[in-house]
Amino acid sequence: MTTLNSIVRDTAPTPDACVIWLHGLGANGHDFEPIVPELGLPVGSAIRFIFPHAPQIPVTVNGGHRMPAWYDIIAMNIDREVDERQLRVSARAIQAIIDQQIAEGIDSRRIVLAGFSQGGAVAYEAALSCAQPLGGLIAMSTYLATANSVQRHKTNAALPIQVLHGTRDAVVPPVLGERACQQLQQWGYAPEFHSYSMEHSVCAAEITDISRFLCQCLGLKA
Repeated sequence: MTTLNSIVRDTAPTPDACVIWLHGLGANGHDFEPIVPELGLPVGSAIRFIFPHAPQIPVTVNGGHRMPAWYDIIAMNIDREVDERQLRVSARAIQAIIDQQIAEGIDSRRIVLAGFSQGGAVAYEAALSCAQPLGGLIAMSTYLATANSVQRHKTNAALPIQVLHGTRDAVVPPVLGERACQQLQQWGYAPEFHSYSMEHSVCAAEITDISRFLCQCLGLKA
């Protein structure tokens, strides 16, 4: 299993909570690093933010060029033909980060996974199959790539999930975010869904919703 290099940012000494944030295709861990101060989390919150870097691999839909990617995308049809084996390898690497944080003293129920686009697909797999009870999952502009194969763990059967998507997203069509919500509901989850008038990106209103969700998951008070 690949050990991921990561950027680690603690908002205060001795963090008692952790957010593991996965970037999208072609980006790296620095992509979402600037979002930490924008979240406006309560003063004194001691949270460790971890931004892993995806490995460099050939991506079929980009002509086989090597780039940071959590898995290969074979075809960009509406159902997204992807290399599920690679996706699960990435998910296990994220679960290894979770295990490391638990070993360092952070309660797994105070660990939240967040992922954008391709990173969100990995976050879905990692969170739903995790044997440790997690604090929450944030799925941004993404899709549930392993809906037909994910081995959901009963430990996270009531996992708080927030699904966020742009109504003008031409990269990951909004219908894929909606399908993910529908599938989650069929499995018994109660996902919180928000849409925004934006493309394949992040907006201020979305950051506000993420901040509120994190405060709920981690029991933070202003």
